[in-house]
Amino acid sequence: MPEVDTSRELEVFKDWLHKQPHLPHVVDDILLLRFLTCCRFSLDRAKRTIDLFFTIRANAPDLFCKRDPWSSEIQRVFEITDMLPLPQRTKENYQVFIYRLNNPNLDLFNFVDAVKTFFMLADTRITENHDIPKGEIPIFDAANVSLRFIGKVNLSALRKYMMYTQEAMPIRLKQVHVINAPSYINKIYGLCKPFLKTEVAKLIQFHEPNADTLYKDVPQELLPTEFGGKAGSIESIKRVWIKKIEAKRDWFLANDKLWAIDESRRPSGNHDDRADKVKELPGSFRSLALD
Repeated sequence: MPEVDTSRELEVFKDWLHKQPHLPHVVDDILLLRFLTCCRFSLDRAKRTIDLFFTIRANAPDLFCKRDPWSSEIQRVFEITDMLPLPQRTKENYQVFIYRLNNPNLDLFNFVDAVKTFFMLADTRITENHDIPKGEIPIFDAANVSLRFIGKVNLSALRKYMMYTQEAMPIRLKQVHVINAPSYINKIYGLCKPFLKTEVAKLIQFHEPNADTLYKDVPQELLPTEFGGKAGSIESIKRVWIKKIEAKRDWFLANDKLWAIDESRRPSGNHDDRADKVKELPGSFRSLALD
């Protein structure tokens, strides 16, 4: 593969963005470089991806607006969930994450608030971390997920979450692990399956409780102390990221307007049919199966 002139590609991409009347122009070089990197420096792919990125955000105010990290709703998510990028990467320069419910009381859990907080963490990472990883490995710990979780899922928010994370975020998924998977994990997985792209579904691996099969792909020493690793405690890692999110409070409060797309100004012939799917909210589990 020929060497890419990163600075030139970045300038071309930036110039294109500033000529798009419907897209926000307050996007810094770090974020633009992430889009180029995750799209293997294909300008056409990067353009489509960043357009979808802003389009989905505009069509999902429930997930991308009113994001005050000091609000009681977001603070509750901080308390009952652990969402943390780990300090060290794999030898391939893949970023590893752990996501889990740390409290089994699902009466405390709000799905929309949890997804909103997940995206706040994602925004913090993609706008501030200059060292772009070559890939990402999320680990979902299902130890505290009971069958009641199905009743807590908001299908509209789930659909937007699945489309945004698979097709619009400037990341490259390499593996997806579900650890401590209970016997009924297929029932919960069935919620997501209709929205999963085939190539993403192939990346998912399930690991039974107390299994060590995860370490074949993710070295144990990279994990927090609670998982037998050397990365420090989950609480200490999480506190670092909560502080980073809270430090961006002014940015989050202004972001509703800063990153707003204006569909009325979209040039003709510049429409992405994928964006229409965001508005097609599933009405039932039956409709999900037919999608």
